[in-house]
Amino acid sequence: MAGLNLRFTEEELDALRERAEAEGRSMQAFAHEAVVTAINEHSRLFNEAADHVLKASEELNRRLA
Repeated sequence: MAGLNLRFTEEELDALRERAEAEGRSMQAFAHEAVVTAINEHSRLFNEAADHVLKASEELNRRLA
């Protein structure tokens, strides 16, 4: 599996450590899930926006076809 180095401030790193410990997980596992969740959420929001635009312009697209 490919790796990635991330840089955090001391405060960010402390917050990450505390949150991961509170959930009984490693910092790596916690950070990995956070990134994957952010990617999936971005994709979901994009798809929702695209669906909205297509629906809003449906009549215009029909007329232009």
